Amino acid sequence: MSESTKSQRSQNELGCSLDIVLNSLLNRRLSRNQLRRLTTVPCGMVDFSSNAYLSLSSQSAVQQAFLTRLQAAASTPENAGPALLGSGGSRLLDGNSSYAESLERTIAAFHGAQAGLLFNSAMDANVGLFSCVPQPGDVIVYDELIHASVHDGMRMSRAGQKVPFRHNRVWDVPGARSLNKSLEEVLGSLIHGPDGHLFQSGDRHVFIAVEGIYSMDGDVAPLAEIVDCVERYLPQRNGYIVVDEAHSIGILGKRGRGLVCELGLEQRVWARVLGFGKALGCTGGIILCSPITRAYLINYARTLIYTTAMAFPTLASIETVYGFLTTGQAEPLLHNLRLLIREAHKAFEELCIRENAPAELLRVSKEKPESPIIPIFTSQPRSLAGYCQTRGFMVRPIVAPTVPKGRERIRVCIHAANSMPEIRGLVETVAAWLATWRTADLTKAMILQQRSEADGQVSLASKREVVDKAKL
Repeated sequence: MSESTKSQRSQNELGCSLDIVLNSLLNRRLSRNQLRRLTTVPCGMVDFSSNAYLSLSSQSAVQQAFLTRLQAAASTPENAGPALLGSGGSRLLDGNSSYAESLERTIAAFHGAQAGLLFNSAMDANVGLFSCVPQPGDVIVYDELIHASVHDGMRMSRAGQKVPFRHNRVWDVPGARSLNKSLEEVLGSLIHGPDGHLFQSGDRHVFIAVEGIYSMDGDVAPLAEIVDCVERYLPQRNGYIVVDEAHSIGILGKRGRGLVCELGLEQRVWARVLGFGKALGCTGGIILCSPITRAYLINYARTLIYTTAMAFPTLASIETVYGFLTTGQAEPLLHNLRLLIREAHKAFEELCIRENAPAELLRVSKEKPESPIIPIFTSQPRSLAGYCQTRGFMVRPIVAPTVPKGRERIRVCIHAANSMPEIRGLVETVAAWLATWRTADLTKAMILQQRSEADGQVSLASKREVVDKAKL
């Protein structure tokens, strides 16, 4: 056997061995009903799934403004305009441009920030920020439902501790039981712990990571209380709040400036991470921060340094939608969106009451939604989502580990371009699924009853109980 043949055989055996391991891991996930797959959305589906809440990409004014920018750039003499297809390198080499820097200043000014630094995605921004800024001995305190990108950044971080606090729980509630403590309890344990004097003196820093709107539950962070709590326990100003506003820009605040601006906390929040792939309908992200932090990130954020910078079309799309926001042209869309959100939640709430739906099978929060995200909790998310999809409504099942076990749901996202007939159609489809599920349960109960009668193992009272339960 030749050396090349032996080498090829060795490589094939190595590949087969690895494939066996990888396939076993995939099968394990499949057995847990957690296997992820890539899918495409068929034409004609009603969108209740995407994050494009304001439906900006379907607005003719936005489309025309974007195409005008591209055409103007394409008409610029060679070597005088931007590279149209790609940036040509990382921002520290040949990928930077005056256009990108001007856009950063425009966005920062709109959101009331001193400076901004663009990243290829909000995920890259979070990973870059949390992996390089916290120093040895510092602590990162984070909401237990914080986005996966923050977790990825924390894994790479040099921070001495990473401590979760209970979701949106700021103050200690006596007698409350939870796996994680409140933010107040976590901060209190730091300043009274072994290194407490270092936190009290301000020699060590604490980074507090929260989101403006949480992507799975759609709830809003109690940011004003969070700021008050941090300033109370860390009065030396060594508490640095980072707000991920990926889902809140375009939705909250005057002309979509976000939660921080809505509450007037621009001077009390250390940094904001914005994502352009949600309400703004583009791609990319930006960190709003101080000029010194911006300079530090340029030197140390690996997700900025070692990747090709955004291409001109991406930058142009971002500039286009910000022009739409700043001039108030998105206000009618936002007004209509808020109306649709209220009506959709009301319709789902009425469905659950009217049908007396078992909470484990179908439930919606009684609290009025503050965002376009309405979770419909169900123990059968794949069944419900599949039923809706086959009837023309695109919703997605959300299961563990994306959400905690027992909190599975379908995630309904409302968009400015949706209509009331579409919302009523989705609600009616969910009602039809519920009726189908109950019928199937009743049939199973009847079969079990008949088997039990044949075996003589069930009394008349217990038989009635089985059927009655199925009818609930």
